[in-house]
Amino acid sequence: MTIAHEDVRVDERPSHVSTMSMAAALNLALADAIQADPDVVIFGEDVGALGGVFRITDGLTARFGEDRCFDTPLAESGIVGTAVGMAMNGMRPIVELQFDAFALPAFEQVVSHVAKLGNRTRGSVRMPLVIRIPFGGGIGGVEHHCDSSEAYYAHTPGLTVVSPSTPQDAYSLLRAAIASPDPVIFLEPKKLYWTKGEVDTSVTAEIGTARIARDGTDVTLLAYGAAVPLALEAAEVAASEGRSVQVVDVRSLSPFDDSTVTAAVRTTGRAVVIAEAPGYASVASEIQARVFERCFEYLEAPVRRVTGFDTPFAPPKLEHWYLPDVDRILDAIDSLHWEDES
Repeated sequence: MTIAHEDVRVDERPSHVSTMSMAAALNLALADAIQADPDVVIFGEDVGALGGVFRITDGLTARFGEDRCFDTPLAESGIVGTAVGMAMNGMRPIVELQFDAFALPAFEQVVSHVAKLGNRTRGSVRMPLVIRIPFGGGIGGVEHHCDSSEAYYAHTPGLTVVSPSTPQDAYSLLRAAIASPDPVIFLEPKKLYWTKGEVDTSVTAEIGTARIARDGTDVTLLAYGAAVPLALEAAEVAASEGRSVQVVDVRSLSPFDDSTVTAAVRTTGRAVVIAEAPGYASVASEIQARVFERCFEYLEAPVRRVTGFDTPFAPPKLEHWYLPDVDRILDAIDSLHWEDES
């Protein structure tokens, strides 16, 4: 499969602050991690000479050698199982699973071993393992190439699950994930790979913390991954209509930052949760429930959700009907019992 891409190779460390795409920020984070720690290795399908289907590992094999970034057979379960053995023996493997739904053959390894070994051994065996998964829609991909499977991982105790929405968080969160002593599912919104922003390599991110992406006083939009820029776009339109909209980038799905989210919703009294995944039994459902439990007496209206539909992911020409959009978000905001309107 051919994917349009830009050159994301980072052959030399940039200046303190640089403007780059999310893809380049991820590439830089991987390069810096390899350079900083001899125990870090990267492997997966086509991540070597090709640089990955999205070119996130472009140039890493040439720069660091095949013992640090290398290709594997097309066997996701075997890839993750190998990473488990490496992690048990003191290495810090970073696995790339080529597309979101391609990760499912390895799901048994993730749930039965990656997530549970620490608990099973009472902490004597740690799993400093990162599983990178391009996820979500917005690229016109066909079946198995666009999916939002975050709820499977967030539901599983023992797994940390994060998703960046900016190049800065892509760099900082990935460095934090690689440094973690516990397994991290790192969900990369493929729709945002080519969006650009400033990256300061000295900035750190703490897993388990949300980020206030925009201040506002009337309503809080809660989003993660590719839904964050969509929420910001909707906030701009709402501002032109007289609504002051706050946007919170959840970014850490597990552990979840109840403190930041709760404080944000309490200041506005209204909330909308936005996600690409189907709404039923979803991360959006969990966020909605947590907000209700912690903010009930502060709420002026029910917490709404704007999500994908409870169907398999739509074919490429129909995905714009399936994915949340600005109009659906604005409709949700308008439904929040505004006292100054009939």
